[in-house]
Amino acid sequence: MSAVNTRWKSTQPDLALVRQAEQEFNIPEIYARVLVHRGIASREMGIPFFNPDPAQLHDPFLLNDMEAAVDRVLEQIGAKRPILIFGDYDVDGTTGASLLYLFLKSIGAKVSTYIPSRETEGYGFSKGGVDYAALIGADLLITCDCGISALEQVNRAREKGIDVIITDHHTPDTELPTAVAILNPKLEDCTYPFEGLCGGGVAFKLALAVAEKGGYDPALAWDHVDLVALGTAADLVPVLDENRAIVSEGLRLIRERSRPGISALWQVSGLAGKDVTVGRLVFGIAPKLNAAGRLGDAGRAVKLLTTDNRYLAVNIARELVAENDRRRIIQENTVEEAIFRVNAHHDLSREKALVISGEDWHQGVIGIVAARIRDLFHRPPVIIAMENGVGKGSARSMAGFDLYEALTQCREHLLNYGGHAVAAGLSVKHEALSVFTDRFLAWADKQLTDEQLQPHLTVEGECPLDLIDSRFLRFLDSLAPYGPGNRRPVFTARGVRVAGVPRLVGESASHLKCRLVQNSTTFDAIGFDLADHFEKLVLKKPLNIAYVVEENKWQGSRKIQLQLKDIKIGDSQ
Repeated sequence: MSAVNTRWKSTQPDLALVRQAEQEFNIPEIYARVLVHRGIASREMGIPFFNPDPAQLHDPFLLNDMEAAVDRVLEQIGAKRPILIFGDYDVDGTTGASLLYLFLKSIGAKVSTYIPSRETEGYGFSKGGVDYAALIGADLLITCDCGISALEQVNRAREKGIDVIITDHHTPDTELPTAVAILNPKLEDCTYPFEGLCGGGVAFKLALAVAEKGGYDPALAWDHVDLVALGTAADLVPVLDENRAIVSEGLRLIRERSRPGISALWQVSGLAGKDVTVGRLVFGIAPKLNAAGRLGDAGRAVKLLTTDNRYLAVNIARELVAENDRRRIIQENTVEEAIFRVNAHHDLSREKALVISGEDWHQGVIGIVAARIRDLFHRPPVIIAMENGVGKGSARSMAGFDLYEALTQCREHLLNYGGHAVAAGLSVKHEALSVFTDRFLAWADKQLTDEQLQPHLTVEGECPLDLIDSRFLRFLDSLAPYGPGNRRPVFTARGVRVAGVPRLVGESASHLKCRLVQNSTTFDAIGFDLADHFEKLVLKKPLNIAYVVEENKWQGSRKIQLQLKDIKIGDSQ
């Protein structure tokens, strides 16, 4: 976080439950606050959380249309007719497509994959995919992470004699495609007990159901749960409920280095020797897989994730890492231009959202740019790359503002749109851009309060540094896997002082490194992208800090380290 005035917002767990957890587990209050915040006040309540297990997964046949989908897949396999898997070009789509491809192939299906071009076909289920299915003679097409709004494309498939099964998790519209089956836990009349699956998670449910009804070993689906975990992490869906079991099992497989593609990408990304965590999948692996589709052919991601050839895997991984480096340069240039346009042309005292467009922007990076602009200006942005009179846009949101609902309010001014409450894509004609902007900003002004636009950091409570020991680390480890819905706990400490000389580190000197002391307890601390706070560290005044506790592993040694999230000038206590 930058040195803006970030408000620390403490969780407010039920104090009676906190006392109950203290007694039940014989733990300090701060431990109990963390547990109760996660819905755990007793040992019985903690069993499914602390012991994620494949047996905790919900019955896949609770999804609407699952029976019809499975019957159609088994019919196709029995007739030895080809199946085409159509996956979206992001990590969720390519991992889901890879999972279904590998699973169906293992049970004897004739199966191929198709990943659309971001630049020429755009977001979602494309006509090009339908035409490719017809070309190869596939009269069954299964989508991954897309298709819920593809009315025209599904009709085109029907005209060509192709049945479509949609597996998706995006918010559906009121009118649904005329597919053979639609598997989506967000369908209005669907009673499936968990809506937080990613697109690959829904595809995984289809694989499990096919295995169950077809009499195949379910291990043939579980063998690829590492791909589902990667998609779950990359798509930032909640690591709660059955996703905890999926991610836990998937992380175990990745740690075993069983898949050549993920193993190669882990090595060439400089992660060798580091533990496999959701955070490292999100920030270390997912961007490289996404790079395949941002600047080139996203089909390379599927080829990487499905190959058994380790030599080929290393070559593709190196190619994607190099492409990701190129993407970062393009991205940073676009971020700088977007920041300039915000400062020059937008009145942040009046605009609670931002719509920014550029003629020369690469549509492959606008999603990342949108996330950066949101974090810098603390309001939801729509970033649009215009080309030949049509803009391809990507939007990111914040708590309290449903992007999908907002775009629905503007739908008559858009060519198409889709996504979630917090991330969405759209396309718009140049002549409609102005009226779309006015409508979007008016909706944001109606929905967002000034308080929501103030940056805040959710903290679990105050934790003096002398409480941090090996027991505390074991407690934090027991809460993993972390991710959305179960973030690594952030604590505060007051009256902390700097010991020694703080430093700015990193290639661009954007990170802080220092030693912090409170009473007689001292820890090393790192603050990523907190260089704007450096002046506070040299004033020799007591500080209030917000931090997470982590274990730094380096050259065989293990050491507790604080990762700073925010720093304020405070009063000693």
